[in-house]
Amino acid sequence: MTSKDAGSTSGSIKIGVLYSRSGVTSAAETAQLQATILAVEEINRAGGVLDREIELVCLDPQCQPRNYADLAEQLILKHRVRLIVGCYMSSTRKAVIPIVERHNALLFYATPYEGFEYSRNVIYTGAAPNQNTLPLAGFMLTHYGSRVSMIGSDYICPYESNRVMSDLILERGGEKLDETYLPLDARWESYLDVAKRIRQLSPDFIFSTVVGEGIPHLYRAFAHVGLDPYRMPIASHMTSEAEIAIMGNDVAEGHITSAAYFQTVDTAANRLAVARYQARFGDDQTTNMCWEAAYFQMHLLVDAIRRVGSDDPTLLLRVLPGLEYEAPQGRVRIDEYNNHTYLHPLIGRVNTQGRFDVIGRAPERVKADPYVVSHTTPRWTSEARPDLERTGGDR
Repeated sequence: MTSKDAGSTSGSIKIGVLYSRSGVTSAAETAQLQATILAVEEINRAGGVLDREIELVCLDPQCQPRNYADLAEQLILKHRVRLIVGCYMSSTRKAVIPIVERHNALLFYATPYEGFEYSRNVIYTGAAPNQNTLPLAGFMLTHYGSRVSMIGSDYICPYESNRVMSDLILERGGEKLDETYLPLDARWESYLDVAKRIRQLSPDFIFSTVVGEGIPHLYRAFAHVGLDPYRMPIASHMTSEAEIAIMGNDVAEGHITSAAYFQTVDTAANRLAVARYQARFGDDQTTNMCWEAAYFQMHLLVDAIRRVGSDDPTLLLRVLPGLEYEAPQGRVRIDEYNNHTYLHPLIGRVNTQGRFDVIGRAPERVKADPYVVSHTTPRWTSEARPDLERTGGDR
């Protein structure tokens, strides 16, 4: 693709989309796809950008890392696209990064991840470890105790997230009782075995980095063996409203998630975005942390295109760092030095309606620290104690 093609000022502006509509993490990725469609429809109704419409080229990688790489190359070479949004699991992102770097394309990644990465060709709009794992560790170790069981899906993000959590536990004199990894396609019986072992170990809490279809399996197994989430909760930075809708409110109630966004966030931008989303895709549709990042990153991208007058990635990288947007969670900002995003960390507990009650909140947005240079957990976690006592969650 020539620079003339990349910066063309006629026709639509094409953006590639790599979210899976089938496979193990398709529930979360479908929400990300719908958030992307919603944002683009809003932008096009408002006149598009540079008097041109945004056109999405959507391909389905079916949750297979190799497919993401192949389809990214197809988007670039066949569809002449150099702006791509998508990927969910870190294995899929890592498969695509060499492709976008080779072709000087841009990938926008809207999923919380394990950190310890930087690419000039990736804009990371999901939470970094200091925006979810550290707040979650501080909260759980303060309010529940430091004897922890850990369970994750068998791929890179859970391993790295558990490594960070292990350090935080040991630094505070705690004990890691167990660390288990299950295949992405593990069956219900495997999670039931884990739940039975957890019951025997009796930890203070369970740190879960299970993703996709495994999340409902884990929570259902937890309930099946009679464990009480208000005394021994599953704490996760992966579990969202998308998985709760699958497992059921009664199974999810009482468990805890750390995220930069919940559907219950009380901002004018969020109320408007949720109303538009449900009007477009159905009143029963729920939003979640990955949905929100996928939504606001499209608005940030289009603002950058508007500012430089082009969809050329080289030009966009001159204005994307430092760019801000009033996202549903609050005002976000792309960091000038690491391509990650300033976010607003929250701690939420699932209520009887399958929504998150916020029980911890950062006093201001948090700069991403993808390499976890500091292991200091936020001071604001202690402010949530009254909420714990009202809901019966503190021990």
